[in-house]
Amino acid sequence: MADTTGGSVFQRMGLTPVINAGGTNTKHSGSRMRPEVIEAIEESAGVFLNIDELLIRAGEMISQAIGVEAAFVTSGAAGGLVLQSAAVLTGTDVARIQSLPIADWFPNELIIQRQHRFHYDHAYLMTGAQFVEVGKGRHCYPEEVEAAITPNTAGIIHLVSPFTGSGDIPLPVLAEIAHRHDLPVICDAASMLPPRENLTRYLDEGADIVSFSGGKGMRGPQSTGILIGRADLIEAARLNAAPNQAIGRPMKVSKEEIVGLVAAIESFVSEDQDAETKRFRRQCEMVVDQITEIPGIRAQVEHDDKDHPIPHAVIYFERDWRGPDGDEIHRRLMARSPRVYISPLGFMGEIYMDPINLQEGEIEIVAEAIRDELLKASSGG
Repeated sequence: MADTTGGSVFQRMGLTPVINAGGTNTKHSGSRMRPEVIEAIEESAGVFLNIDELLIRAGEMISQAIGVEAAFVTSGAAGGLVLQSAAVLTGTDVARIQSLPIADWFPNELIIQRQHRFHYDHAYLMTGAQFVEVGKGRHCYPEEVEAAITPNTAGIIHLVSPFTGSGDIPLPVLAEIAHRHDLPVICDAASMLPPRENLTRYLDEGADIVSFSGGKGMRGPQSTGILIGRADLIEAARLNAAPNQAIGRPMKVSKEEIVGLVAAIESFVSEDQDAETKRFRRQCEMVVDQITEIPGIRAQVEHDDKDHPIPHAVIYFERDWRGPDGDEIHRRLMARSPRVYISPLGFMGEIYMDPINLQEGEIEIVAEAIRDELLKASSGG
């Protein structure tokens, strides 16, 4: 069985690793890098080369692997949002690039649906851009976007996330409005992989440049991401990025991370998605089978394109549940040895187990830990 508690380096630092059964969130270290990624990082560590040349070549290899016009490596999906914003504000105009974040002398407004505001959207504002919010409550209508377009509009934002809803303007409709006014649509789809078809879906639906995380479903280095889309916008993003002395200079990506991400993407697109899904489902079923008879608990495997892009074991607390809530179960699992992390982020109090980061031997530990804590909690323990 693989080491389930992490490397000795963390133990020497006095830290306690976790078994990550809660997904690829940044707070708990993202994803487990693929062996091909680690190998590429190790091979590149002692070699020096021109970073501009590496970024250009890596973009070419990524775009070829995915089948898109152009691509660029970023410092995570959030770094991609900064560069998306910069790209539509400046294009390849050197004076504008050097001016950021002072952007009050050229178009700098980004239209965003009010229900698409989210925790990380201030990354768009780091360039000096300003938001123009449209919509009311949980609904937005095409005519509201039309009315918000002015000569100061630089682009329109579209968020793809489990947290957006049916009252949003669909991406194809939004893109039609934007393109009719000669405006680009910039799209954040950070965590929407897998399924692999999402790599091209949003471009096909009309987005002009899309940001994905490299350290989530693709299992590349945690601090990487990609921009894909129109070649002119990708070039504008590159000119605004490190190693250039521009707004993206603080968001460097090392040569090791760049080649690691290329390796991750090439492996990700060639992998058998059906086989991967079946493996994840088996792991989730193991958890569900362990706890399905506990009074007050409803557990099931869920898999859908939005909330659970890979199979998850979702645990619901029914009305006859007499134990503590999901947050407390989460805390108790994190107090065990080894510590077990599952996600406590459900809106209705549910918790879920995500198998993407589990290695051999860990699913048995996770299933036993969840069963043990729920049984104790159900009996007042």
